[in-house]
This record gives sequence, C-alpha cells and structure tokens, in this order.
Amino acid sequence: MNHAVLVAKNLGRRKLRTILMLVAIFIAFLMFAALEAFLHGFNAGENSAAADRLVTVNKINFTVPLPISYVDRIQQVQGVVRATSQSWFGGYYQDPRNVIIMFAVDPQSWLDVYPKMQMPDAQRDAWVKNRVGVAVGRTVAAKYGWKVGDHIPISSNIFSRADGSHVWEFDVSVIFSAPDDPNRESLVLMSHKFFDETVTFARDTTSMIVFTTTSASLNESIEKKIDGMFANSPYETSTDTAAAFNKAFVAQLGNIALIITLVVSTAFAAILLIVGNTMVMAVRERTREIGVLKALGFTGRTISMQVIAESLLLALTGALLGLGGAAAILTLARSKIEAFIPGVVVTAPVFAAGIGLAVLLGLVTGAIPAWSALRLRIVTALGRN
Repeated sequence: MNHAVLVAKNLGRRKLRTILMLVAIFIAFLMFAALEAFLHGFNAGENSAAADRLVTVNKINFTVPLPISYVDRIQQVQGVVRATSQSWFGGYYQDPRNVIIMFAVDPQSWLDVYPKMQMPDAQRDAWVKNRVGVAVGRTVAAKYGWKVGDHIPISSNIFSRADGSHVWEFDVSVIFSAPDDPNRESLVLMSHKFFDETVTFARDTTSMIVFTTTSASLNESIEKKIDGMFANSPYETSTDTAAAFNKAFVAQLGNIALIITLVVSTAFAAILLIVGNTMVMAVRERTREIGVLKALGFTGRTISMQVIAESLLLALTGALLGLGGAAAILTLARSKIEAFIPGVVVTAPVFAAGIGLAVLLGLVTGAIPAWSALRLRIVTALGRN
C-alpha cells in the first residue's frame, strides 16, 4: 500500500464528514470566482478605455445636461481630433425590467471617436442615412433575437414624444461588435437629430461629450483648457479621461473591490476554522493508528506529509469544483448578465489565484494536525483510547 492509497483511504473513512467539508470549500470558491468575475466586468470599461479618449460632463453631475453647442466648441480646441455627443435615453424593451443601455448620438462623429467598432460598410452607411435607424450591439441583438431590418419599439422611462407617447419606433440598421471593449456591445444607439425632432424637452442638450486627442500626453492640458473655457458659465464642465470617468461611474455603486474582499475574506475565515477544526479531529481519531504506523517504521515526517496531502487534496478538489461551477453558471447565464455587465467571466488569473488560495488553505488547515502527528510518541499513541 503506497502513500497515495493511505491518503485516499483516510479521506474516505468518514464519507459524510468529507463531503460536508468539500461542500463548504466548494461554496467558498464558488463565491470567490463569481465575485471576482463581476469585479472584472465592472472594471472592463476602465481597463479597455483608450488613453487618448476624454469625457466632458456637467460639473454638477453627469445626469445634468450640457448644451449640444459645446461639441463644436470643444472640437475647435487645439489637440482635439474629433468630438461627439452622447445623450442618455433611458430605454427599455416591452417591459421596464428589460433595460436598454441606449444613447442618442450623431452617427458619423460617434464612429469617428470609436473607430474600432466592427460593422459591415453597407449597414454602417444605412445607419448614418436612416433617421429612425439604430445601431445595436451584438450582445443586445443576441438577447432579444433582433436582426438587421427588424422594426422594433423601444420605450423611454425619462422622455416622451410630442404626441405624449413614451414609445419610439426604430429600424435595426446595423449590428456591431467591439472586440476592444465588450461593454459597448451592450449599447443601442439612435440618431440625436431624430431625438431632438421628437422629444418634448431637453432639446439641443447632451449628457456628455466624448472626444479623442492627438496624444495622451496632452490630456491634462486639454482638460484644463476645456474646463477653463466654460468656467463661470451656467453650464460649467468637468473633463477627465474615459478610464477615470468609467471608474467614477462604477464607484457610485460603492467600493466594489472592498465589498468583494470583505465577503471573500469572511467566507474563507469561516471555511478555515471549519476545515482546520475538522482535520484536527480527524487526526486525533487516528492516534492509535499513527502509533502503529510509527511502530512499523513510518517516520513522523512521512505521516505529517500524509496529513498535509489529505488537507491539500481536500482543498484543491473543493476549489476546482467551486471554480469550475462558477465558470459554468456564468457561461449559462451570460446572455442575461452581459446586457447589464459585459465581461463577467472567470479569467485565467482568477482561476490561478483560486488554485493558489486552495494550496494556502490546504497548508494552513493541515499544519496543526501534521505538527501533532509529527510530535506524537509511540507509547503515548498506543496508550490513548
């Protein structure tokens, strides 16, 4: 009988206890992987934002609009390549629970600011020319089964039309993808000109102005120049990089990273106590057997390594099940999750970190019982009930 068989036999001695420990470890790593995946999704916008892209919003808050005329004024600033507007529409499809992340934009200038959008040329041209056309991100199109040419109704929980209706009718002109930023694949974009023609209020305004610069090294000076240009006006501005803006937007939901750290730390502390205490009890139950093994010639170091191996095998098995379970659940729910938080995936670094934590968990929980087995004397072991 080799060491691996002994380790397996010892873990299978109390099957119910082993299963319960595996379940506890499984839940801890399932939570760890899922929360880290959501954190990755929340940070996707910040991590993928182009360094030379800036965002200007109202100094009070980005929910307070700016005059659309600011776009042309910003466009004239030296160092600015192309500027475009984005007005939040507050849309939903059929049911208010089916939230659509929708903006009213100028198609041509928006495409100039976001040149890496992937779409067929014919569809691109159709969107630019069609006043009631919308550009739909791949994720949204897949969720609702929309195709190019479909006629769709989208409602707004903010704006109403001149006839009092909150429902706008659109043609799906183009379905686009954004490999450099999955967040944009959850967008629906309508024509700002059509929006201004039909809305009852907030005409000639925009929620934000996005623009690119000739070089990221000029960002700070351009930010100061633009904000200084509108200082002491009825609509003062705040300009920052797109990455900083995305980070600030996510921060409104709270310190996501801190919340995840606290939740995961609490779960692991609880699991550490449970598994550690159970391993101590399991080794204590085998005191006489350890004495017999030592009498047969097994060294204390060998027995201690077997105990550590038990703990590691238990932790790694539970961790792999938890990490794999989280990845499977998020994959199955991807179509629903991506409509709100794109990029929610269990990444390779998260998986590697999970394995590292499992090894640490196994070493820590196995350390005390392994040390006890190492120090146990044969006479004491054989004389203990």
